[in-house]
Amino acid sequence: QVQLAESGGGLVQAGDSLRLSCAASGRTLSTYAVGWFRQAPGKERKFVAGISWTGSSTYYTDSVKGRFTISRDNAKKMVYLQMNSLKPEDTAVYYCNRNPFLAWGQGTQVTVSS
Repeated sequence: QVQLAESGGGLVQAGDSLRLSCAASGRTLSTYAVGWFRQAPGKERKFVAGISWTGSSTYYTDSVKGRFTISRDNAKKMVYLQMNSLKPEDTAVYYCNRNPFLAWGQGTQVTVSS
């Protein structure tokens, strides 16, 4: 059954913003660090941002620092990725997952036009 579900993607223009959401069932994300990853067509899946289970520590790949913000609401069993100042190179399918990893879900498509 589905344990992680990404949503919030879409087609936007460069400079626009999107907020991605990662919804978890039951205990799926409880007490686990969570990360956002992305995969562009023909490319490998790459780490984008991560957050500790308490939300006290966050990590970002260099290309998104200052533009993306990861956050979580454990009471709602949700993890978010606020993406500002989007660039065409941000175009990819975005996935969330925990550490340790579960099976990958379907992700949500983000397309940024020039």
